[in-house]
Amino acid sequence: MWLEIIFGLVGILLFLFLFWKKLKEDYESEIIFTSAFYILFGIAGGLLISVRFFPTWWFWFVFLGSAVALLISATKFKLRILEVLEAGVVAGLLSFGLTMFVDYIQNPTLFSGIGTLIVLVLFISFFFIDKHYKSFRWYKSGRVGFSGLTILAVFFLIRSTVAVAFPNMLSFVGEIDTILSGIVSFACFLVIFSLAKNSV
Repeated sequence: MWLEIIFGLVGILLFLFLFWKKLKEDYESEIIFTSAFYILFGIAGGLLISVRFFPTWWFWFVFLGSAVALLISATKFKLRILEVLEAGVVAGLLSFGLTMFVDYIQNPTLFSGIGTLIVLVLFISFFFIDKHYKSFRWYKSGRVGFSGLTILAVFFLIRSTVAVAFPNMLSFVGEIDTILSGIVSFACFLVIFSLAKNSV
């Protein structure tokens, strides 16, 4: 219990810091932190609803809650949605990684360890991609959003692939997870393609 509380608080603080760091050059700190708390409340709301009514769907309710909160904050404060998305992805990925790490400590299985490692690799990859994506020849527009969307697309692509072979793993909801994760991944790749063509 104490381990979950400690890592939970650390995860929240890291989320707030990374979210602020990613957006601090374009927006006021008050707006950034308010938006971050919107997303955190969205995550908490999704988690509470899932625990109460749909416990096996906790991942998707957390994802939906954070996505809705992100859209609300972006609309309310007139933020550029792709910039907020990128900040939310990198901050949320680290927090999710900490959650998986706690699960690995409490239940040290091979899948839990691999999952934690994959999230860590994606987290590091975000910064590499974010530094170099404007030099990609095929990404002619150079528009912001590429890094976050790419990591999100790859994350759900991996999730969809794993769900095919191991549909009963923690946070999966059976074979339907393959479809849902595939849809999210495809949507992200589609937006990336649109951004590359400068049509969004």
